[in-house]
Amino acid sequence: MKAKICALALTAALTAPAQASIASLDLGNYQLTATYLPPQVTASEASAVTWNWDTDTLFVIGDEGDYVVEVDKQGNQLSKMNLFGFDDTEGLTYIGNNQFVIVEERLQNIYLFDYNANGAVGRSFLQSVSIGPTTSNIGLEGISYDPLNGSFVLVKEKVPQAVYSASVNFSTGSATVTELVARENMFSQLFGTLDLAEVQVLSTVPSLVGTSFQDHLLILSQETPLLLHTTRDGQVLGSFDLSAIGTDIEGLTIDSKGTLYLVGETPMLYVLTPTIAPVPEPETYAMLLAGLGLIGFMRRRSQR
Repeated sequence: MKAKICALALTAALTAPAQASIASLDLGNYQLTATYLPPQVTASEASAVTWNWDTDTLFVIGDEGDYVVEVDKQGNQLSKMNLFGFDDTEGLTYIGNNQFVIVEERLQNIYLFDYNANGAVGRSFLQSVSIGPTTSNIGLEGISYDPLNGSFVLVKEKVPQAVYSASVNFSTGSATVTELVARENMFSQLFGTLDLAEVQVLSTVPSLVGTSFQDHLLILSQETPLLLHTTRDGQVLGSFDLSAIGTDIEGLTIDSKGTLYLVGETPMLYVLTPTIAPVPEPETYAMLLAGLGLIGFMRRRSQR
């Protein structure tokens, strides 16, 4: 009986769900671990995805801007919100307190909205800020919120390819926009890529805040297709070849554990996780030590 109790204690400690976080990021350690088909109400394709850290769910938008759809991490629909008046939505990012920012590619405008499950909202009713002049189908493709200072990082598809930092005031409709990565001319390829499709700042990962990784970026190219890990001045630190996974991937986000979620035009949801296990949280160690401590106590009692 005592042996059974000991065994159960150790089993409970070792099999408890490991809530692990990453201490660094190396795209060379990632692999495709799951592929899911998200709901089709996102229009003909899925153009962007963002992680909501308050609900630990994903939000997906299609290029035609008909819906923002909340899904779990297996792509199952949880709720949706109807959008109207949008034409070419290519970027979506969560900023906290149930608020999101959406990108219109050709207008090169961004819009702030509150998510209302089963509700609806029109573009003309939202606060907006211009990031650049109206252009053709080569405008803003991606956006990511930086919780460290409340700014945004955005990417422009091509002619020119560009990575911007924007300090935005939605109340006044104004923005200060800075180009982060230097380029030679309108037709230069910043990273040797054919286009820029999405960007993700790493400061949304709590375990990376306070490390050198907090200011790094993940940048996605659809046409190449390639996922890059870069500094904010354009130094490439690592890459992940997406050609064997999909050539239509346009959206990218990362959760608190470092898991990457990508969406493609098909639409599909792809999940990339590190092949090297992250360091367990203190709670996991505590459970393990408690189990080992109980075993030691039972053994000493048995010897007495």
